[in-house]
This record gives sequence, C-alpha cells and structure tokens, in this order.
Amino acid sequence: MTPREAFVARAAKQILVFDGGYGTAIQGYKLSESDYRGSLELTHDQKGNNDLLSITRPDVVGAIHSAYLSAGADMIETNTFSATKISMADYGCEHLVQQLNIDSARLARACCDAAEAEDGKRRFVAGSIGPTNKTLSLSPDVNDPGYREIDFDYLKGVYREQCDALIEGGVDFLLIETIFDTLNAKCAGMAAQEAALASGRDVPLMISMTITDMAGRNLSGHTVEAFWAAIRHVKPLTIGLNCSFGADLLRPHLAALSKQADALVMAYPNAGLPNDLAEYDELPETTAQLIGQWLDDGLVNIVGGCCGTTPAHIAAIAKAVEGRAPRSIPQPPVVTRLAGLEPFIMAA
Repeated sequence: MTPREAFVARAAKQILVFDGGYGTAIQGYKLSESDYRGSLELTHDQKGNNDLLSITRPDVVGAIHSAYLSAGADMIETNTFSATKISMADYGCEHLVQQLNIDSARLARACCDAAEAEDGKRRFVAGSIGPTNKTLSLSPDVNDPGYREIDFDYLKGVYREQCDALIEGGVDFLLIETIFDTLNAKCAGMAAQEAALASGRDVPLMISMTITDMAGRNLSGHTVEAFWAAIRHVKPLTIGLNCSFGADLLRPHLAALSKQADALVMAYPNAGLPNDLAEYDELPETTAQLIGQWLDDGLVNIVGGCCGTTPAHIAAIAKAVEGRAPRSIPQPPVVTRLAGLEPFIMAA
C-alpha cells in the first residue's frame, strides 16, 4: 500500500501516535557550539541551530528519533522545522538548505525502517515544515501597516525548495506545522502540492495550526473554524492543532475543529505552560491523563507532543490511547464556506 493508504487504514482502527518535542530532547545533550558546527566552515555562531545537527551530529538526531519510536510513535517528523532559506539566514546557512532537508529525511527514514525491521510494524515519516519567522498577513512596522518584508511568490519559492528536498529524501508526508499566519499556510500548501506533482509521487499534506490567544485565534486573527475553511481546498490528510497550550487549554478549540473537519484530526500539545524559567514541568502521566479526556470526547485520530514533551510523555500517551476508538470523521453538509477572520456559510 502507498503511505496514504496504509496510514488511513491504520487510523480507521486505532488512534495513532506522533512523536514529541525535539528542542527539549536536544537541549538534554548540552551540546557545545562546536557540536553544532562540526567541520563546516561557517561564519555565524551555530549554537541553537538544531536543524544543522542532522548534518553535523546525526547520531544525536537519530537517537532522538529512535527513542520516540521505541516509546510507541507510529510516525516521526524530520528535524527540519527551520530548514528554509529564510530561517537559515539567521545562521548564514542558506546554502545548506537542500542538504539539511535531504539528510534529515533520509535519517528519519532509516530510523523508521530499523524500527519496522524489529517488530514488523510500518512507521511513517512526516517532513516538518515550520512557519518561518516572516508573515505574509502582517506588517512588522507598526508605522506602516501596508509594508511586508516578503511577498507570496518569494515565500512559495522558499517553501518549494524545502518540499522538493524533503520529497527527494523520502518522506511519506509533508507536515506544515505551527502555523500562526493562515496566508503562510496557504502559500506552503501550494508549494507542497506543486512539489508533489513534480515528483510524480502521492505525498499527502498534513496541516497544523497554532493558537496564539485564549480566544482561539492564530496571529493573523483566524479562528480554528475559519482556518479550516481557508485551507480545506488543499484536501489535507490531517488537520489539527499543535504547540500553543497544554492539552487542557487546547481542548475546546480542538473540539470546535473536530466537529467540522472531514479529515483526520491530529493534535500535539505542549507539556502544559512553561514556568518562569521557560521550562515545562508537566509530568508524562498528567499529559496522558489530559489527552485521555480528548479520547473520551472522540476528538482525535492522531496524538503526540510538542514543546516540553519527551519520549516518556510519548510512552505515556501511547499507553493511554491503546485500545481506544479513534474519532469518526463527520460528513458535513455541502454548502459554500468562506473565511474571513471567522467562518461564513452562505445561505442557499
């Protein structure tokens, strides 16, 4: 079966498990700047450039992948959240974008293949595509609301470069995640579709929005329902929420999305909210218990963790979802749905 067919078939029978946070795991290794830099001749300080470790310390990234797979993850993501020309400019690594994505995808694929060889269970690789640090919808200059640092075509080219390389590296899916700007998501979706078409492969999209306020909106002001109406046309394999809050605060917004989305719903919250030192204190058992409430309400098909979550969190989540029924995908009525900051359903 193709990755899409295999994923959908398994999701019809069980709740699948995604992996957890990578920044948290990498911090645990207490790496020096020379670990990040390796033998590369680079002009900028590279400490904190986590994506670069796929080239310079693949042993670290591979160990994190394997730890999540051993914890029970059915799918892992590539270490490429910031592997775009825009984000890599902060480190002077724009020239490494293609290699970063290809190497990261191959590394994740190898770890999944090794896990499958041990127990016979197929694992999946999602190519991680972060939002970049630019926004198409908002001006960075409060004195000039009409100003934009980049335009749609430029950002699409940036995303396309990443998508092409991830597909070449062998990912099963393209995961457009932590979306704070709906227009960025639409741009990334177009680039991903074009890249998949050019590759001649079926590379399904996964899309995940992040909420930036307690009202349930992203930074560009869209509610989860409006966000779904705005990106539903790309027909993602999964739609969902990640980062933002812990599982408790994410629950009502996830419920609103789950009622409307005629796609698989994937959600991976933070391990609660950070403390005063920007660290996450929520224990694995607490995260799993809170996600258990999602299961009681039938809200999700795939669950995992984001900031602050560890292999221990994923193991606890995997145990919590074992034997639980997955969410049933609704069949909403056929109507004209439009999106401003809130959804609009046109009357007949």
